[in-house]
Formats: sequence, structure tokens, C-alpha cells
Amino acid sequence: MSQAILQVMIRGRVQGVGYRAWVEFQATTCGLEGWVRNRRDGSVEALFAGTPKHVADMVALCRHGPPSSRVDSVTSETASVDELNLRKAGEKFSVLPTV
Repeated sequence: MSQAILQVMIRGRVQGVGYRAWVEFQATTCGLEGWVRNRRDGSVEALFAGTPKHVADMVALCRHGPPSSRVDSVTSETASVDELNLRKAGEKFSVLPTV
């Protein structure tokens, strides 16, 4: 089975509104691997790995976000499997500290 790995940047009102927790919940529900973290510039960065359909569905979900957020833009680029190494040991999907 092929695997897609995308690194995604989400901009808008996405910090302080539960966006990271929402991403973690949605991604694990979809069976994806990866991580999510806040960035000091106010954006949220995430990495999703899984079947191409599930990754594409997750990116589409990120365009809407949880009800209290306002997503202005979502950009994505292909990432390498090495990016998955940022996860916390033993976790399939991690919430990482702010960078």
C-alpha cells in the first residue's frame, strides 16, 4: 500500500482555540501518523502520513478546523519519512512543543 506524507502549515486564528488537540483527534481517528505543533508566528504546523486518501481528507478538514478557529490558509508540501522521527517515542501521533 502506498503512503503519502505531507507537511502542512495552517494560518489564521488557530492558536489558543484547541486547534492542536482537534488535529490530533481527527488524525488519530483517521488512522494517520505524524505530529502537530504551534509556531511562534501564530501558525500551526502538522505532518500527516498514511494512505493518500486519508491524508488528503485530513488536509481538507484542516481547511475548516474546529468551530472556534478561523483558518485563513493551508499550504502543504511533500515531506520525507525522516520527518516522522520528530514524534515522541512510542506515539503514533504527537503534539509537539512550540517552535
